Amino acid sequence: MTGKFEALSVETLPKRLGANEALTERIGKDASQWKVREVGDGNLNLVFIVEGDRGAAVVKQALPYVRLVGDSWPLPLKRSFFEYHALTRQERRAPGSVPAIYHFDEDQALIVMEYLSPHVILRRALIEGRELPNIARDIGLFMARTLFRGSDLSMVTRERKADLALFADNVELCDITENLVFSDPYFDAEMNRHTSPQLDGLVAELRADRDLKVEAQRLKHLFAANAETLLHGDLHSGSIMVIDTETRMIDPEFAFYGPIAFDVGMLLANFWMAFFSQRGHQENGSRDSMRAYLLRVSAETWAIFRAEFSHLWRTERTGMLYQKSLFEDQGDLLGSEQALDHMLSGIWTDLLGFAGIEVHRRILGLAHNADFETIADADLRASCEAKALKFGRHIAVNRRQIHSIDEVNTLAALVEQENRI
Repeated sequence: MTGKFEALSVETLPKRLGANEALTERIGKDASQWKVREVGDGNLNLVFIVEGDRGAAVVKQALPYVRLVGDSWPLPLKRSFFEYHALTRQERRAPGSVPAIYHFDEDQALIVMEYLSPHVILRRALIEGRELPNIARDIGLFMARTLFRGSDLSMVTRERKADLALFADNVELCDITENLVFSDPYFDAEMNRHTSPQLDGLVAELRADRDLKVEAQRLKHLFAANAETLLHGDLHSGSIMVIDTETRMIDPEFAFYGPIAFDVGMLLANFWMAFFSQRGHQENGSRDSMRAYLLRVSAETWAIFRAEFSHLWRTERTGMLYQKSLFEDQGDLLGSEQALDHMLSGIWTDLLGFAGIEVHRRILGLAHNADFETIADADLRASCEAKALKFGRHIAVNRRQIHSIDEVNTLAALVEQENRI
């Protein structure tokens, strides 16, 4: 299927993709018998599950606009190109952590990929109160492996620079992040929204907070200028699918070269937002256990990331940065460890900033989290959101004075106990 772009629908997909071998080999050759359903609940794309007598697959197609807003906000179809290339690199660098890719059609901006079943979106599982046993390990390893192996710590310089040039063209999606994450929440941007009027006073306070706004712009500068590694670019609990025994990352269409700390901070922010939302999901009883679980998962994810990143530093540091010829080859193991400590310390400090800003944009900006949005009682939702906003402000502005994840989790627990907005 090539030629002029045309958006798929439940009705047209079997006819248009009925001869596609990637689908017919996996779900059956008789397209008239396929069952197609559109399940895309994200902000940008069409997503179909296609089932036949032999199996199932997913067809994901980009649209030439932001689906959440409509055709008044055009967006290039090429984002599917970046998603495809990011997925192939993530699979090489962290095997088994992303869906298998069966087919890519650049003209139609579509990817045919593995149907993950009975996996569910991590965010939904956390809202339901499921305490998944492996997510800290799986996500921590994924981040360490993809972020280390996609950087100048590991890659051949020429290949890394060619990759940097390729992903540098993902301009429009970077622009979304640069504006919607780092700037729009801190002024009265047109597409902003928040729980009103319960949060109006706190929102005005945050938008008048000079220290916070300066820090947000310093982080935006870091995001835009520090091309350390190939990022997922949108790593949150809505772009992870889980069962008890497996975790898969999806939707890396925002992939580009940026600071290592960005993916880690965005991900941890989603665990902390889930933590603050739990009071709004207690219809069937206390969520104390779930709150403790979420803090434990955030600590374990960071610990596993640190451990695996350190392991890769010692065993796979073959790029142009911190060459072994300067340290290990001269018998200077302490020098190598000192450099590693400096790098991990920088990642830690910056991830706190990115995490705090992510919390703010998910409550004050355009794209919100279901963690809070599914709390029907507006007053209760506002109370949960207000605590998260205060927490986000603190870790972003004071990130250089916070030295451990235990400090962060202690702060979160203290803020959660507050009763006032």
